Amino acid sequence: MSTRTKIPATIVTGFLGSGKTTLLRHILANAGGRRIAVIVNEFGELGIDGEILRGCGIGCDSENSDGREQAGQLYELANGCLCCTVQEEFYPVMRELIARRDDIDHILIETSGLALPKPLVQAFNWPEVKTACTVDAVVTVVDVPAAAAGQFAANPPAVDAQRRADPNLDHESPLHELFEDQLSAADLVVLSKLDLVDEQARAAVEALCRDELPPEVKLIAADHGRIDLDLILGLEAAAEDNIHLRTSHHDHEDGEEHDHDHDHDAFQSISVELPAVDRERLLAILRELVQSHTLYRVKGFVALADKPMRLVVHGVGRRFDSYFDRRWHADEARRTHLVLIGQDLDAAQLTEALQGAALAEAA
Repeated sequence: MSTRTKIPATIVTGFLGSGKTTLLRHILANAGGRRIAVIVNEFGELGIDGEILRGCGIGCDSENSDGREQAGQLYELANGCLCCTVQEEFYPVMRELIARRDDIDHILIETSGLALPKPLVQAFNWPEVKTACTVDAVVTVVDVPAAAAGQFAANPPAVDAQRRADPNLDHESPLHELFEDQLSAADLVVLSKLDLVDEQARAAVEALCRDELPPEVKLIAADHGRIDLDLILGLEAAAEDNIHLRTSHHDHEDGEEHDHDHDHDAFQSISVELPAVDRERLLAILRELVQSHTLYRVKGFVALADKPMRLVVHGVGRRFDSYFDRRWHADEARRTHLVLIGQDLDAAQLTEALQGAALAEAA
């Protein structure tokens, strides 16, 4: 079977908060008739990214003629990262997609920010998958402000804590190694958040990335996730055929890729549920918590008492973005749901602090 007759799959990787979900929303909103299946993988108990993608209204939120939501457009793997759950979750999902191949033009896979892309690409060499699917490209999204600052996660204390936690590390932190591993698997690199840096910082990050990439891998800029889809889809890289040639920090010394040596136990995910909150008070508390705790990422949905719209909040380091994505449904509770991802987190302490943003619930 030729590559052109296979279902092409684009794997979007990058660290927490780099802009992967924003890029996927843009692709789905400009699909141009392409029938796209989406696999979303998250680190955390709440399906925040999956819910955001469902709200895009294109490609992942269709209905049957009787008004019921049509299942199977969006696949969310919530049990750990794809590189650790390939056999348990990824393979069954791919089998289901392959069975529906006549209904699918393209597959998008958003990995967790903690995932290593190489084992996922290698999974496309399994016989049943290889005969029906190909990796059209691995797209690595780079947070330019964080990379320019040499932090990658926009949180130096977290990077230092991660380095100290691993006795096998010397001069490089696990986040730096993960950044390099995500670049080593790339067929295309997307530079995000360029509006937050000057030309000098952009040039420095481009040079940093170029040192890790072969000449044929291009670097392109995204404007708030907006990018020409012809630059993203249809690259026909067939990455599964040469992924074994792309070295990473997590290869065995004998060249074999290991399964689970990248320990995710160092990362924690805490879910916090609150009633309606005061927006400015919540953001102020979150910024304080980032400074006093090792928090890599904050994301979630927020209910505001005076607004009929649901607020989406994203935080990476000290940077927080928020926007309204849709109206609250009449049959859903207007509650605030947040996921905090970090290290050495005290759930009770964080929850208590966040309750300071809550408004009194109506009796």
